[in-house]
Amino acid sequence: MRTKVGVLIALLLMAGAAAVSAQDVTQAEKDKALQYLETTKKNVLEATKGLSEAQWNFKPAADRWSVAQVMEHIAAAEDFLRTLAKEKVMSAPAGEPGRDVKKTDEAVLAMVPDRTNKAQAPEPLLPTNRFASPEGSVKHFVESRATTEDFLKSTPGMRDHVMESPVGKLDAYEFVLLVAAHSERHTKQIIEVKADPNFPKL
Repeated sequence: MRTKVGVLIALLLMAGAAAVSAQDVTQAEKDKALQYLETTKKNVLEATKGLSEAQWNFKPAADRWSVAQVMEHIAAAEDFLRTLAKEKVMSAPAGEPGRDVKKTDEAVLAMVPDRTNKAQAPEPLLPTNRFASPEGSVKHFVESRATTEDFLKSTPGMRDHVMESPVGKLDAYEFVLLVAAHSERHTKQIIEVKADPNFPKL
């Protein structure tokens, strides 16, 4: 009888461990996110490479951002979103048991880069020339992206807690996806500015 009880307890413990581990970030998921972070970083750098002062500061309209302003926003948002993940999400309430993380991951990757859905930047992320120059924004972005990648690589339990965001309740891993998706979204914005017929040739 004791043996049967022992086996039953062991099975229950194993089942519990399996349920927990199912919500952990897998190595494949980490690799996918790291690749996305690297790809979107490369695309930001390519979109802003070799721009003249006139090109950095050209605005397609009075109410639209220049490439310099978009770049500053990308760099500032990298810090803002990662800090949210690190300091707020990781201490937020636990997510619902059985939460469909794959569906939420995919929603972040699909919705955030989609520029048909317009959004107003929050006050803390509006451009204020906080990095002194466009080149300063780029430098800060590259350094901040490295910190985001370190956070992804070294943080355990990234699926354990969730917090509200503009695209629903996200865990810390999904906030990292959000960081990369946000930079993809605004790289598209930079490309739109550069495609304007009045964009300076030099």
